[in-house]
Amino acid sequence: MDWTAFDWSILSVWWVKILVLLAVGVVGYFVANQIIEGLKRKASKTTNLFDDAVIGAVEVPVNYGILFYTIWFSIYILEKQFALNLLPKEQDVILIANAVLFAWFVLRLIKIRENQILKGELETKSDRMTIGAVFKILRITVLILTLMVIFQTLGLSISGIIAFGGVGGAAVAFAAKDLLANFFGGLMVFLDKPFAVGDWIRSPDQNIEGTVEHIGWRVTRIRTFDKRPLYVPNSAFAQISIENPSRMTHRRF
Repeated sequence: MDWTAFDWSILSVWWVKILVLLAVGVVGYFVANQIIEGLKRKASKTTNLFDDAVIGAVEVPVNYGILFYTIWFSIYILEKQFALNLLPKEQDVILIANAVLFAWFVLRLIKIRENQILKGELETKSDRMTIGAVFKILRITVLILTLMVIFQTLGLSISGIIAFGGVGGAAVAFAAKDLLANFFGGLMVFLDKPFAVGDWIRSPDQNIEGTVEHIGWRVTRIRTFDKRPLYVPNSAFAQISIENPSRMTHRRF
C-alpha cells in the first residue's frame, strides 16, 4: 500500500477519531491482558506471594481503567465537535479517576493478602481475630483518604466537612449510642483479647455459655452446647465477667 497516497486529513473527522480511539482501546485491553497473564505465570513460579497479590490486584482496575479512558476521550471528542458541556474539568476527571482506580487496586491487594494469611499460605503469629481487625482498619483508612482526595478535587473544603461532621457526629452519636457502644466494645475485644474464635467461654453474670464462632464489630456469635446460635452485643462484654475455660492451665479431677 502506498502510504504517501493516503489522505491523512480524514483523521481530522470526529467520527473517524472515535473509531480509531475505540480500536486503540480494544487493542490496549487485549495487550494489557496478555501482559498480565504473562506476569501471572512468572509470579506463580516464585516462592514470594506478594507479587502474585500485586498482579492479581492490578488486573481488574487496569481493565476498567482502559474502558473508562476510552469512553471518556470519546465523549471529549464529541464535546469539542458539537460544543457540548458534558464533562467536568479535564484535570478533575483524570485526578478523581486515578484516585478511584488506585484505591480499588489497594483494596483488592488488601483483600488478597488477607485471604493468603487466613488460608495459611503465609506464616503469622497473629490469630484470625487480630488479622481481621487489622485489615478492616486498613480498608477504612483507604476509603477515607480516597474520599478526602475526591472532595478536595471537587472544591469542597475538607476542614468544613470535618467541622460539620463534628456537629453532626454529636447528634448521630447520641441517636446511635447503642451502636457505638457495641462498636467500641468490639474494639476492646480485639485489643484485650479475652477470648478468640474457637474458645469455650461462659459468664457467671449472664446465661452465656458456648463456643465463639464469630467476633464482629457489633455482635459476637456464640454456639451453645445445644447447637443454638447466641448473638451477644459487644457492649455486654464491658459490663459482665467472662470465664475462658479454654485457657485453663490445670484441670481438677
